[in-house]
Amino acid sequence: MIQIIGTKKCRDTQKVIRYLKERGIDFQFKDLQIKGLSLGEITKISQQIPIDDLIDKNSKEYEKLNLKYIIHDKLEKLLAQPLLFKTPIIRKQNKAFLGFDIDMLEQLLQ
Repeated sequence: MIQIIGTKKCRDTQKVIRYLKERGIDFQFKDLQIKGLSLGEITKISQQIPIDDLIDKNSKEYEKLNLKYIIHDKLEKLLAQPLLFKTPIIRKQNKAFLGFDIDMLEQLLQ
C-alpha cells in the first residue's frame, strides 16, 4: 500500500492524490495537520531522504520558530512540529521520495 504524507492544503499533495485516484490505486493519506510522524516513521523515511531535505526551510512554520537563526536538533523539531516537513512524502514499503514526481511515482507503482 502506498502512503502519502502531507497536508490537504499542499498543492503537490493534492496532485499526487488526484494522480493515484485517476488510476484507481489505493493509498493511505496521513495528514500532518492532524497527526505527526513517529520516531520510527521518520527514521525509516530518513534512510531514503536525508533529514535536511525533509525540513521545509521556506515554510511559515520554519519562519515562525526562527529556526534559520538558531541551532536546533532537526529530528527533534520534526517530531515536535510536523508542519516543518516538506510535502508530500510518498512511501511504499522501504522506499520513499519527496514531492510530486511522475517518474518516481511510476517506478514506485511497478
